[in-house]
Amino acid sequence: MNKRILGLALPNIVTNITVPLLGMVDTAIMGHLSAEGLGAIAIGASIFNLIYWNFGFLRMGTSGFTAQAYGAGRMDEAVKTLIRACAIALGIALTLIALQWPISLAVPVIFEGSDEVMQLALTYFFVRIWAAPATLGLYADKGWFIGMQDSRTPMWIAIFLNCVNIAASLLFVIVLHWDIAGVALGTVLANYAGLALGIAL
Repeated sequence: MNKRILGLALPNIVTNITVPLLGMVDTAIMGHLSAEGLGAIAIGASIFNLIYWNFGFLRMGTSGFTAQAYGAGRMDEAVKTLIRACAIALGIALTLIALQWPISLAVPVIFEGSDEVMQLALTYFFVRIWAAPATLGLYADKGWFIGMQDSRTPMWIAIFLNCVNIAASLLFVIVLHWDIAGVALGTVLANYAGLALGIAL
């Protein structure tokens, strides 16, 4: 029993360690370009942390309901749980995208910075917000895998996502010189790549 618990816990620990890497990679890349860009990334990452923190139930709730179905041998109910969670995630994501302009108006009220920093932060926000369907979809996807007693798959998804993010961000910023928009686009691409892998698995 202890080995089984450890086998479930260790991949979860690795997965949680990789979560901050998305913001860290963005920060590291922009830190080499300008102080304003670094400040903008800090604000941009904080915006999405504030937004997505409210929807952690997509992962935890999905995990709980899936585990109940798995324990009862109800695979049909486990699949329905995933479908419902993904539908809710998509609905929330589309709402966030539709409300991106009102949300952007609150950013200068919540955060402080120079005009240039705030402008860069909003550029980052308006690009990265399009990752909302993938980000929230991954919440549901990872919760479902964990509920199915599989914590290794979310770990590999997280590692793959971060590798794509690093490669894409370096390409968009260093090679194509898209600056902060390139950093945000790299994160968007990485999230959709991670979701695609999760769906495939």
